[in-house]
Amino acid sequence: MSSRYHKQLGDQASGPVRGQVVDARDTGATRALFERLGTVDHLIITVTGRSGAGPLSSLTSETLTGAVQNKLVPHLLTAQAALGALSPGGSITFVTAASAGAALPGIAVLAAVNGALEAVVPGLAVELAPIRVNAVSPGVIDTDWWSELGDEARATFLEGAAASLPVGRVGRPEDVAATIEYVVRNSFVTGTVLTVDGGGRLKA
Repeated sequence: MSSRYHKQLGDQASGPVRGQVVDARDTGATRALFERLGTVDHLIITVTGRSGAGPLSSLTSETLTGAVQNKLVPHLLTAQAALGALSPGGSITFVTAASAGAALPGIAVLAAVNGALEAVVPGLAVELAPIRVNAVSPGVIDTDWWSELGDEARATFLEGAAASLPVGRVGRPEDVAATIEYVVRNSFVTGTVLTVDGGGRLKA
């Protein structure tokens, strides 16, 4: 998911996009990465994981802990590690998920994790100013995140999701990339969570 977002942004930017691999849960490795990079203007964090999905009655303590450790913690540790490298006019953009505001069975823990991440945005926007802090909250996007379902189940799910949305389709990576580009380029936007869900939040 993240690599496709970065490619889309790179296609519209003036220079090439270079990729480097680092475990976002490894604070030392992440800090070392930013030391190698030098000054960074804009940081987009797209760390994600599936841990936490399912009915509460079936979730183990390890699953619950993993949901926090695989998304909330890496986002915040990556932002922290980048603070010394970010330029004063730069920005941090978290990529959360529309589950933060959804009321559906089996996603309560995902909602908790993404909701917690969205909740830090206004406070960090004030704390880290003039660095801008925003979040982009995607709904159902057709990416490899759904591959775990298997081809047939994935196709059925995405078809059903598309039929339920006011826009009549599920999202594409470029839909999210366009929103990320907006908050990165607009220097008058900070402390904001932008939802990109095809109107899913409007459905009962």
